Amino acid sequence: MNLRMQKCLWIQAVCLGLWSISAFAQVSDPAQNLEACKAGRESCDRAKLSPSQLADVALASHGRNVSNCRNGFDPCDHSKLTEPEAMAFAVADHQRNVSDCNGGIWSCDRSKLTRSEVREVDAAEHQRNLSDCKDGVGDCDHSKLTPSEGAAVNTAIHQLNVSDCKQGVGLCDHSKLSLAETGDVAAAEHQRNTQDCENGWNDCDHSKLTPLEADKTTVAEHQRNFSACKGGQDTCDYSKLTPPEAKMLADAERRRNYGACAKGYGYCDASRLTPSEAAVILKEQKPVVR
Repeated sequence: MNLRMQKCLWIQAVCLGLWSISAFAQVSDPAQNLEACKAGRESCDRAKLSPSQLADVALASHGRNVSNCRNGFDPCDHSKLTEPEAMAFAVADHQRNVSDCNGGIWSCDRSKLTRSEVREVDAAEHQRNLSDCKDGVGDCDHSKLTPSEGAAVNTAIHQLNVSDCKQGVGLCDHSKLSLAETGDVAAAEHQRNTQDCENGWNDCDHSKLTPLEADKTTVAEHQRNFSACKGGQDTCDYSKLTPPEAKMLADAERRRNYGACAKGYGYCDASRLTPSEAAVILKEQKPVVR
C-alpha cells in the first residue's frame, strides 16, 4: 500500500514539474518572439503578436530601415521613408559621395557632384597625385604636374634617394648622387659599419675599419665576451679571457659553489670544495648531540 502511495506521489511530482516548465515556456516564448520580430529575424511569428506589439515591431522595423538608408546599408526601402527622413537621407548620401570623391574612393559618383564640388575633388586628386610623386609611392602621374611641381618632385625624389643611400635602406641609386653626396654617403656607410662592429652585429666588415676603429672594436668585443662569461651565457669564449679575468671568474664560481653546498640550495659540486671548506660544511651540517 505504501509502495503504491509513493509511486503515485512521484508521478504527481513529475507532472507538476512538467507543468512548471511548460508554463515558463509559455511565458518566455512570447517575449523571445517579440524580440525576434523587432530585430527582423526569420524566426518571428507575427501571428502571435498583440496589436500593441505589432505597433512596436513596425516602429522598430521603420527605424532599422531609416538607419540602413542613411548609412548606405541593405536592405533599404526608400518608399517607406517619410518626407523629412528622405530629405535627411538625400543630404547624408550626397555628403558621403562628396567625401568618397575627395578621398579617391572607388564608390565615388562624379555625376552627382555640383560644379564647385567637382573643382574641389579635382584639387584633392591633384594634391594626392603630387604627394604620391614626391613620396615615390602610389599611382604617380607625372603628366598631370605643372612645370614647377615637376621640378619640386624631382628634387624630393633626389633627396629621398640621398637619404636611402645614407641610411642603407630603400632603393639607393649611387649613380644619381653628386660628388659631394657620394662623399657624404660613404662617410655615413663607414660610420654605420663602425657601429655594427662595435656592437657585434652581423653586418660588420672588419676590413673597412681604420686601425684605431679596429682597436676599439677589439676592446668592445673583449668586454662583451667577459660580460657573457660573468653571466654564464652560451656566447662566452673562455679562451679569450686574460689570466686575471679567468682567475676572477674562477674565484667567483668557487664562492658560489661553496655557498650552494653550505646552504643546500642551488647547484653544488662537492668535488670542487677544498678540504677546509668541506670540513666547515660538514661541521655545520653535523647534528648536535643532546
